Amino acid sequence: MDAYEKIEKVGEGTYGKVYKAREKTTGKIVALKKTRLHEDDEGVPPTTLREVSLLRMLSIDPHIVRLLDLKQGQNKEGKTVLYLVFEYMDTDLKKFIRSFRQSGGVPPAETVKILMYQLCKGVAFCHGHGVLHRDLKPHNLLMDRKTMMLKVADLGLSRAFTIPLKKYTHEILTLWYRAPEVLLGATHYSTPVDMWSVGCIFAELVTTQALFPGDSELQQLLHIFRLLGTPNEEVWPGVSRLPNWHEFPQWGPKSLSTVVPTLDANGMDLLSKMLVYEPSKRISAKKAMEHPYFDGLKKEAL
Repeated sequence: MDAYEKIEKVGEGTYGKVYKAREKTTGKIVALKKTRLHEDDEGVPPTTLREVSLLRMLSIDPHIVRLLDLKQGQNKEGKTVLYLVFEYMDTDLKKFIRSFRQSGGVPPAETVKILMYQLCKGVAFCHGHGVLHRDLKPHNLLMDRKTMMLKVADLGLSRAFTIPLKKYTHEILTLWYRAPEVLLGATHYSTPVDMWSVGCIFAELVTTQALFPGDSELQQLLHIFRLLGTPNEEVWPGVSRLPNWHEFPQWGPKSLSTVVPTLDANGMDLLSKMLVYEPSKRISAKKAMEHPYFDGLKKEAL
């Protein structure tokens, strides 16, 4: 690790600390993600190696944060520490949204469109390679303020969902962006869970307010039901057989324009296609990129 000089700690990831650092030979600024290995591990655990090779493979897309290198080191106790070396991005979507909220403004409509297109593109790339993110949220979307470049980060939880589908635990996602099928205890789920998160992020970008800010799994579901109506077998076949299904209060669906009044008709249409209850009917990332909402964008430049 002598190759890098730590500048400051920039955060705590799911797997350890993240530092802003400088590569000594080139002066290049990078992000170091420090991951501790378990005590009993002889060498690097296969899960970590899998994560790394997955990240390396996905790194070829401009909208996935680039993994530049992997370094092994020792901490003061002589335990093995792995450092993932990523390109450094100066902010994330959470901070970007907060800066507008604090000044009482909202991001310009064109900026929202540019960021959303890049998000759909990055997610489409992951999905096209059999990778599910499972924890998309503004904090995990890194940005360069000068160029408005957006990149998906923290693919650490994204086990490849190559068939056959494994049973996933659903204790991982941040509640606000969590898809209803996960909240209702579905054990087999797929790419639509990410598209639900993309929809929640879309609405938040437009208004600077979280769309469904629940603080427990039940609260989260009730937030969703109050806006979109309580689901039933008609709108979502099989919903009442999901493990966490109960007799919930009955609400009728409200119009999405009540929560994102400034979004244009095309944007509203795209958002409504992302926030569909039945997962198989939710728009895919690839299809979302072709939606009329993005017409007029210089897509080849993004």
